[in-house]
Amino acid sequence: MGAIIDGCPSGFLLSVEDIQSELDRRKPGKGPASTSRTEEDQVKILSGVFEGKTLGTPISLIVENKDQQSKDYKALKNIYRPGHADLSWDLKYGIVDYRGGGRASGRETVSRVMAGAIAKKYLLAKAKTRIIGHAVQIGQIKASTFKESEIEKNAVRCANAASAKKMEAYILQVKEEGDSVGGIAEFIIKNPPVALGEPVFDKLQADLGKALLSIATVKGIEFGSGFTVPSLKGSENNDEFVVKGSKISTKTDHAGGIYGGISIGTDIIIRLACKPASSISKEQKTVNKSGKKTSLKIEGRHDACILPRLIPVAESMIAITLMDHYLRQKATKY
Repeated sequence: MGAIIDGCPSGFLLSVEDIQSELDRRKPGKGPASTSRTEEDQVKILSGVFEGKTLGTPISLIVENKDQQSKDYKALKNIYRPGHADLSWDLKYGIVDYRGGGRASGRETVSRVMAGAIAKKYLLAKAKTRIIGHAVQIGQIKASTFKESEIEKNAVRCANAASAKKMEAYILQVKEEGDSVGGIAEFIIKNPPVALGEPVFDKLQADLGKALLSIATVKGIEFGSGFTVPSLKGSENNDEFVVKGSKISTKTDHAGGIYGGISIGTDIIIRLACKPASSISKEQKTVNKSGKKTSLKIEGRHDACILPRLIPVAESMIAITLMDHYLRQKATKY
């Protein structure tokens, strides 16, 4: 898997470790929710960096696939798997690579994290921007409180230790049944640069939405109070402006930190609905390429809950989008 990042400013300190630390958060084989696949995901920088600094030229990165097992997919060669892209790809291209690990596979997200690691470091260095992702719901189990320090201490990346244990136990139960489960992840962008986003088609939430919905497992997105705002009145939904310290801020955050498509520097809040993983070992009914009814049980190594691994991927897509807009904004004012 590879990534080419174009447009990164020169002279920026960048090491393999900066990228590897993010890849380690995403890689498989961690915790009860994850697949037993154990890819090392060791990144190599092929170009664009010299003596620990970016050159301003395209940065080329690569990660080798070492633990692939294409034999696990052979029995599925002529069968359309429920929840997968087999049929849609067949309709579009007339040919499907059934061996796993392709463009419709979650494996492609490793490239997003490679690029996102650079954007995250740049935003932190230039604007002190941090992106905090955490699981707020898995199945019907919801996190009751938020404590940032708990997020990376448990396998599901939940900010509440007690809720995390319940989530993990539920995932194991579902896994024993040969099934999978989805959930909701929340992302809090602290200290986002001000004035990011364009007034009409390239609104910040529009570009963030496109970036996040390009992740296959994401099926829903909301900013701020999201789907609760239809039940509010305008007087309740409007965020009153106040002065906090020396800065103009808002009393509430129903808008999620974006107004008129442009950031104002307050926290940007995003929540994503993540579908259950489509690859399950439970027997399912489907049809083959001839249209004949059949059933299947998917073998191999798959995630019972993809949400914990979605979090670093979504953080990366957020960081890439913010950095694009940050560099764009720098060229806006004299």
